[in-house]
Amino acid sequence: MGRPAVFLDRDGTVVREAEYLRSPRGMRLLPRAAAAIRRLNEAGFAVVMATNQSGMARGLLTEDDLEEIHGVLRRRLARGGARVDGVYFCPHHPEAARREYRRRCRCRKPAPGMLLRAAKELDLDLSRCYAVGDSERDIEAGRRAGCRTVLVRSGYGAETEGRVGDGLGADHIADDLAGAVAWILGREREQGRARKRPAGR
Repeated sequence: MGRPAVFLDRDGTVVREAEYLRSPRGMRLLPRAAAAIRRLNEAGFAVVMATNQSGMARGLLTEDDLEEIHGVLRRRLARGGARVDGVYFCPHHPEAARREYRRRCRCRKPAPGMLLRAAKELDLDLSRCYAVGDSERDIEAGRRAGCRTVLVRSGYGAETEGRVGDGLGADHIADDLAGAVAWILGREREQGRARKRPAGR
């Protein structure tokens, strides 16, 4: 049986929303994000970041730029005692300015390709996984991969909730990543207690 994991969107979930983040200088961790990820690490969850990065398709940043951003992000999380087990990104867009990224792919959320690839490469059990993000596409990608889903109100999440409401289909809505993690861990504890109850009770 594979490991449980939590898939995290990046912008608006772990770091402040910034239109086409191009360098680490503009990156700001959201409050309580590192502590929330540390709680997942301590609870035995793999933590995987899955992020659409169409800025590459638009010619706004390169793969080297993105690698630098994610390297700095990992180091900032590490200072808070947190780690991510994998970072997956989709550089594609069907109307990309750069021809090599111009395609309708299976990895750009709401497609579940990044999550499915991570599950295969990291030996994850998708039925025991959660997907957390601030947009409809994050929730849809998680559902299509077979995960439980949590919408956070940080980033574009409050706007998404106001626009879509109950039609979103998320399993839970939280104020931020810390709230999402609290719900996930609480749900896991409840399920653990249910499995230990004697039959007939």
